[in-house]
Amino acid sequence: MVLEVGACVEGKVTGITKFGAFVELEGGKTGMVHISEVAPTYVKEIRDHVTEGQQVKVKILSIGEDGKISLSIKKAMDPPPRTNRGPAPRRTSPGRPGGFEWQATRPAESTNFEEMMSRFKQTSDEKMSDLKRSLDGKHGGFTRKRS
Repeated sequence: MVLEVGACVEGKVTGITKFGAFVELEGGKTGMVHISEVAPTYVKEIRDHVTEGQQVKVKILSIGEDGKISLSIKKAMDPPPRTNRGPAPRRTSPGRPGGFEWQATRPAESTNFEEMMSRFKQTSDEKMSDLKRSLDGKHGGFTRKRS
């Protein structure tokens, strides 16, 4: 089988390093999957995602002049299903710039202004206390001295 860039093929993981995994492809060729191409999320430890001897589906990213083959597991995966993120924009009169009118999403429960302000103040206080707590442990911080 001829390997070409963009093709998705099956391979067997033959070795794992701290920076990636080596995958044996059809025809005895070996390529490498960099740790950043293993999963769609951050990968701290590659052994949490692949094991030696595992069959994986990979996409060929590049084939160097020296014969090095760069592979990706995450690009060979099926894309996740799209989720509906809210109401679509509503078409308005063509004379308006952009021609769309955006509608704000409202929470399911009706809240009054006092409840909203109370919730805002509570989250603001929590964020400020977290910030102060993280800055208290720092030494050599910026201080302004007046002479």
